[in-house]
Amino acid sequence: MTASLSWPSSTRVPNIAYFLTRNARRQPDAVAIVYDGRTWTWAEFDARVSALAAALTGELGLQRGDRVLVQSANNHQMLEIMMAVFRAGLVWAPANFRQSPDEVAFQCGKSRARALFVETGFPGHAEACRAMVDHVVAIGGLPGALDYEDLVARHLGQDPGNAEVERDDTCWLFFTSGSTGRPKAVALTHGQLTFTILNHISDLMPGLGLQDASLVVAPLSHGAAAHQMAQIAAGAKSVILPQGRFDPAVAWKAVADWRVTNMFTVPTIVKMLVEHPSVADHDHSSLKQVVYAGAPMYRADQKRALETLGSVLVQYYGLGEVTGAITVLRPEDHTLSDGPESRPGTCGVERTGIQITIQDDEGRILSPGETGEICVVGPAVFPGYDDDAGANAKSFRNGWFRTGDLGHTDPQGFLYITGRASDMYISGGSNVYPREIEEVLLTFPGLSEVAILGVPDLRWGEVGLCVCVAEPGTALAEEALRQHLDGRVAKYKLPSYFVFLDEMPKTAYGKITKKLVREELTARGLIPDPSPAGA
Repeated sequence: MTASLSWPSSTRVPNIAYFLTRNARRQPDAVAIVYDGRTWTWAEFDARVSALAAALTGELGLQRGDRVLVQSANNHQMLEIMMAVFRAGLVWAPANFRQSPDEVAFQCGKSRARALFVETGFPGHAEACRAMVDHVVAIGGLPGALDYEDLVARHLGQDPGNAEVERDDTCWLFFTSGSTGRPKAVALTHGQLTFTILNHISDLMPGLGLQDASLVVAPLSHGAAAHQMAQIAAGAKSVILPQGRFDPAVAWKAVADWRVTNMFTVPTIVKMLVEHPSVADHDHSSLKQVVYAGAPMYRADQKRALETLGSVLVQYYGLGEVTGAITVLRPEDHTLSDGPESRPGTCGVERTGIQITIQDDEGRILSPGETGEICVVGPAVFPGYDDDAGANAKSFRNGWFRTGDLGHTDPQGFLYITGRASDMYISGGSNVYPREIEEVLLTFPGLSEVAILGVPDLRWGEVGLCVCVAEPGTALAEEALRQHLDGRVAKYKLPSYFVFLDEMPKTAYGKITKKLVREELTARGLIPDPSPAGA
């Protein structure tokens, strides 16, 4: 007779804020946060988070599962609010601070937020959301709003403890970029984020610990927050750059002053960092990992970064829906050699605990070398979009999350992203993937940035329009670029039009998206009219 086994039904997990509790106990006097000429120890960080959590559930009367919208640029309060919301068992819903009041008001309504934390420089955003929330708390003060520091001061010394949470309790509503319409609210959970945090440490920053320091470059409303959660989990300090326009010289000084060991950013910011003359003025030998994501780094930029910084580049590919945790390209996989081992264009191999397949439109799994949609399963995959059954039905098939990105793998499992499904265009019946043409163009001397779009054409259906930005002090000629492509790219893939801009449109996170580029060209009247004689 075989005995049956019974398992406990509880799915309780540690609250993510427990990482902070642990650090405050272990190293209370060590520096946890650096910002605006000040430092906060782990004990101070923990005490302020506890005070804020007590205020949220006490004075403000928020209850488990309530949503808290945040409109702020990077500062130490962003980390405090994030951890306090988690500690209180609430849901953190940060907005992209560069969005308009109307856009943030949409997210306020979408998230059903009960409280809004807003920085003093955003009075219009506060007004746009005021009628939808019960409480407005201002960082720096706003008329008719609770003052952030006063709220914290009233509750200092109170310790509500970390709320009990289940693995599948939502703790973060991550708003998508809205590249194809209104943003969706990605529901991220305590259990899923705990896996992602540990995976970030094991796959991206092995050995991360108390001795480390992380430079906060990217907005904490997005992927940078997950990166900083990993720092908090490991007990590493967070060095937050000043607000305002990104200044590479300030960043390199912070690296030298605080012996920064890692940072997270996007390829365009890495490019700015390594091309700025200040990189030679400051000691950056402490760097162990420069983590970049958002897009594969063009090969020419990758090589320059390697020559300047050494073997510190780490790439990952991911989406908010998988909290960035799909692939990793480790330092040993970044090489200056242009041989086969360089694998130009790859974004790496599957992260630990993640499985990737390439699928066709019917969900059939394709072989290495065949292009299709990148689909993933694993503990980092989100449970679904908040209150959006239609989007969930489209995004999952047979248990696989459909990323909407196109790509292929090689026989060793390295992934190559061809582009977004929406970026591909069809010219004369053939699929054209802009990424491969952009890679070739960026080997042309003096070309800094490039983006290729499909535009309407009466004969071919669609043709390519190539948008180029030259390096400072460099002049580019269309004919020279055409000659560079000749023989390197099939004729049907050659762009029909070239447009030269002084600056490429980018998102608030420094990414080049075809949506923004197309909007800029449309606003300037630079999209060709395919009708006869422009009629």
